[in-house]
Amino acid sequence: MYAEERQQEILRRARAEGRVDVMGLADDLGVTSETIRRDLTVLERAGVLRRVHGGAIPIERLGFEPAVAARDAVMTAEKERIAKAAVAELPEGGAIILDAGTTTGRLVEALPADYEVTAVVNSPPLATSLAMRSNVTVIMLGGRVRGRTLATVDDMALQPLSQLHVDVAFMATNGLSVEHGLTTPDPAEATVKRAMIRAARRTVLLADHTKIGTDYLARFGSLTDVDVLITDAGLDNGITEELELAGLRVIRA
Repeated sequence: MYAEERQQEILRRARAEGRVDVMGLADDLGVTSETIRRDLTVLERAGVLRRVHGGAIPIERLGFEPAVAARDAVMTAEKERIAKAAVAELPEGGAIILDAGTTTGRLVEALPADYEVTAVVNSPPLATSLAMRSNVTVIMLGGRVRGRTLATVDDMALQPLSQLHVDVAFMATNGLSVEHGLTTPDPAEATVKRAMIRAARRTVLLADHTKIGTDYLARFGSLTDVDVLITDAGLDNGITEELELAGLRVIRA
């Protein structure tokens, strides 16, 4: 079993059982406890597990939400491939919404240099990056800035969205499952995400495979709210088929 396959199995068990322990995993998977500890470190850095004494707990059980810097440092190659694939979903001119997130940040970097568009954003860092481009008109949503995600929330973000209608919303999520749809840890951020989806003609979800199959506190959409999911090649074939049977178009970059 390759390291990535082993880590995916560890994550699956943690989510199914609520906790995993080092010694039990080492016995079941036929590797040393040191190997399991390294795997748990990788998964913790990816923001999907939290290490505890003797093992680990899936972060959704703790309500834990990794900060932007921590999330931006993991799955970087996958996020870049997702962003490049998302370029094909850009409308010809018009207007788009870019949700706050590290993968949507990669899409900002991947925008063609001559692409003219109006971009509605709720992330000060993304707004700053876009404002440096003469071909992009930036509409920055106001409100309270959440320190953990650097996303603006509350009424000053919601009110403008109720008056806007864009061609495509490029959305981020912390969790996605057939049972519970799109979820995120913070209810205020979920409310803004929900309003972004309502303000768009089409919704494109950008999420690497570690986000799929997990759920968080606040639901902001169902699979039927999404026109296409762009993820990476690490998504399991069985999960891909399950999502497609539920009516979701899936692109694995």
